[in-house]
Parts: sequence; structure tokens; C-alpha cells
Amino acid sequence: MARIRTDRCDGVLLATMDHGVTNPINPELVRELDEILAQARTDPEVRALVLTSASQKFFSIGLDLPTLFPLASEAFRDFFREFQRVCLDLFRCPKPVIAAITGHATAGGCILALCCDYRFIGQGRKLLGLNEAKLGLPVPYFAYRCLRDLIGAGQARRLTESGDFCNADEAVRLGMVDEAVPDDELQTRAIEQAQQLGALPPEVYALNKSNRVEGIEAEVNAKWEAQENAFLACWHSPEAQRRLKEAIEKF
Repeated sequence: MARIRTDRCDGVLLATMDHGVTNPINPELVRELDEILAQARTDPEVRALVLTSASQKFFSIGLDLPTLFPLASEAFRDFFREFQRVCLDLFRCPKPVIAAITGHATAGGCILALCCDYRFIGQGRKLLGLNEAKLGLPVPYFAYRCLRDLIGAGQARRLTESGDFCNADEAVRLGMVDEAVPDDELQTRAIEQAQQLGALPPEVYALNKSNRVEGIEAEVNAKWEAQENAFLACWHSPEAQRRLKEAIEKF
């Protein structure tokens, strides 16, 4: 069964995560997102992509800890590497990518949102953030660089070091998301933005986007192996294993 369903709306490819209430990120969801990105990049009829969720409670809770925690070291490394690669592909997609954040976007779910060009969030109690520190893990370097680029070094330091979440209003104030809109207007607003950007000459949009993302991409690639090894060392540490087990009990 597909974990992400797709629809088309006047040149916009709408990708809706529909993997239970929380949309946990596991190998199957990452694989489907990879296939959707390939379709968005290569299909000339697709001018833009909107990533959203069928759940009003969660955009995505992040990594599927009950599935990923038991994996052997190399199997988890393979998953983490693939997730990072797909996130980077989402970030550098030459076409406009808009996130319609229907509910909480935490940890890996927040990373997916940060990879998009614009982020719209439903009004009300929606929490966003990178809470890895509270699980005994560092925020992946790529996610940190995306966040820092959006909200500045000081606020990025505060949020990543504390692992605290922010609500929709604070996320807008910080620049973490672009706009909060009523829930029943969220998808329409995201599609409108996607269509507006998709109507621009595609080569011009791609070049302007490249100017914005290529510096981050170069930094991430230069640090890829060292940062991956550091994250995995923390993941397998006794402290992180204890905290992850506790998190799984609440999952």
C-alpha cells in the first residue's frame, strides 16, 4: 500500500503522505518520496510540487523509531544515508517545492519541511522543531544548515541545542514558515503558491534557486561522511539507546 499518494492540479504534483496518523519516516516512505521527486524533476508537465499530509494531527512525527531502532548497524546506516540523500534531493529540486504543514512536524518531519522552498502551516496548535537533542542525538548537519539559513545562527542554536518545539505563530515570527492560514485553506494556498512559481520560466527559477541552495549543498557534501559517522556514533551510544527506548514507549 502506498504511503504517499499523488494527484495533479494544473501543473502541480500534489504528494500527500498518508501513512497513519503520524506519517513516520521509514525506508518505504523514503523510497516513495524518491520516486515522486524523480517524477517531478523529469516530467515536463509538472511545474511544481506540493508536499502535504492526509493527517490533520501530524505532517510527520519523524523517524519511525519502532521500525528503525532494532536494525543492525549497517542497515540503519543505509537507511540514514538514503534519507539524507532524498532530503538533499528535495532541497535542490530545480522546480518549486511547497510544504503544506497540516499538523505537527517534528524531528525528521521538520527536516522534510525545511527542505521545501516555501512552508505554509495550518493555524492553531501545530508544533515544529528538531528535538533530537532530547533523544541524545545531534541535529543532522544538513538540517541545521537549512534552519540556520532561514532563521539565523542565534535562533538556530537556541532551537537545536534545547530541542524545544515552537508553535505556528512563533514559527512564522522566526521565519521558519512563511505563513499560517486556516486549516481549510491550507492546501489551496500551497497550490496557489506552487502555480504562481511554476508559471515562471523554469530555467530562470532553477538558476535563482541554485544560487540560494548551492552553498549549503557544497558545505553538506564536504562534511557528509564525518557528520554521518558522528550521528551514527551517537545513535548507538548507551545514552541515546536508553532515550530512544523511552521514546518508543510513547510512540
